[in-house]
Amino acid sequence: MQKRTLLSGQKFQITIKRLCHQLIENHIDFSNTVLIGIQPRGAFFAYRVYQELSDILKTNTIQKGNLDITFFRDDFRRKDGLVTASSNTIDFIIEGKQVILIDDVLWTGRTIRAAMDALLAYGRPERVELMVLIDRRFSRHLPIEPNYIGQQVDCIDSQKVKVSWKENEGEDKVVLLSEPSLPKRT
Repeated sequence: MQKRTLLSGQKFQITIKRLCHQLIENHIDFSNTVLIGIQPRGAFFAYRVYQELSDILKTNTIQKGNLDITFFRDDFRRKDGLVTASSNTIDFIIEGKQVILIDDVLWTGRTIRAAMDALLAYGRPERVELMVLIDRRFSRHLPIEPNYIGQQVDCIDSQKVKVSWKENEGEDKVVLLSEPSLPKRT
């Protein structure tokens, strides 16, 4: 398996800070804006964004929650074995709010579609925007595009983007994993 590092160390932190400044440009004081991390991996990213925004704006009034989409996915019945869901931690109504939906990697768009369906249990938002750390832009199955992008990656379906979070894996890092190519026959 070949690895290529896409983001790590200071570049990882600068990317999150840049995304937060883009959010501030569009949402100013976040009085009508909420952050929703998609479980499981988007929750780590949403927490980091929340921390950074709180530090920049010197406030702790930004509303943040985590959303589980397990039973809204179009493929959950296809998996073998027992499906386990994460918990939702949204203790506010999103009716009339601007929602920033946050995930680590955007690939086919199916996770985002499921998240938008799941959001409706908490009200009808005024607007939904999407923030992703990594956008695999040539792999969409659905017409979904992010509003805020940490980095775009052009890769094929057999490659995998792996995001590691300091809170979970001990370091902040994004790598592109590829199977080594076979030698050409002459």
